[in-house]
Amino acid sequence: MNYLLHTLVMVMIYVVLAQSMNLQLGYAGLYNLGHVAFFGIGAYTSALIAMAGWPEELGMAVAMLVAGGCGALVAFPVLRLTGDFFGIATLAFAEMAYIFFLNERWLTNGPMGLPGIPRPQWIGQELTALPLYLLMALLLTVAAHLGLRRLVKSPFGRALKVVREDEQVARALGKNVLALKIKAVAVGTGLAGLAGALWAHYVTYISPADFTLQTTILILLCVVLGGKGSLHGPILGAIIVIFFQEGLRFLPIPADLNRFVAPIQGMVFGLALIVLMRKRPSGIWPEHRRKKN
Repeated sequence: MNYLLHTLVMVMIYVVLAQSMNLQLGYAGLYNLGHVAFFGIGAYTSALIAMAGWPEELGMAVAMLVAGGCGALVAFPVLRLTGDFFGIATLAFAEMAYIFFLNERWLTNGPMGLPGIPRPQWIGQELTALPLYLLMALLLTVAAHLGLRRLVKSPFGRALKVVREDEQVARALGKNVLALKIKAVAVGTGLAGLAGALWAHYVTYISPADFTLQTTILILLCVVLGGKGSLHGPILGAIIVIFFQEGLRFLPIPADLNRFVAPIQGMVFGLALIVLMRKRPSGIWPEHRRKKN
């Protein structure tokens, strides 16, 4: 039972991550290949604030603001360029963030990581508190989904779709393309910061090894598998991917081969992402499009 609750908590965290990526990729057409950096920024920010004695809820709120602010700062200069420079720049930023987490021992404790991250006091640290943490994660996930739903159905969301399809048309309609993209990145990375905070307070230990390119690939897989540009697609994608990932733990793998499981899993996820983007880019739950008369 506890393992099922653990899996559901992981699903909630990855649903928030997938939806935050979907706002950028599915609605604005921006490939944020460094999304894991903002996940990590949120995790470290909330963990450090909580470990300093401040309320965990405050840490989560600040984590969203710091991650969203970093996303906007990265996007502002890069989005002025053309082509795929945004994806390359965010990938470089993710590597810079990883090096920062690894080397700034005075703040992040370097490769040793941060142990003893507290959970909210009303939840507690005991294993029996797992249902309460799942409830909190569920409420935050639902709130994030409803907020994104309202955002993408607003004039802002419709303008993002125009930018995604044709920037020249958006400019002709009087839209500030750069401002729209920066806002999309800021909101998306802010939600990634929230997911990072949820992760940190759940596992109670984080290290730079938690925030690598493989996590970004996993998030992308959730979005592409479910259906980018769809409100419910990333939710379905996250559920499938996380249950598949956790299900691998029950395979009868010999103990001396366990060290190969993680690398093979990464290669399988990467291959699945490539195949999906080539063969079924619309995903399982594709974005609804009106039929042309």
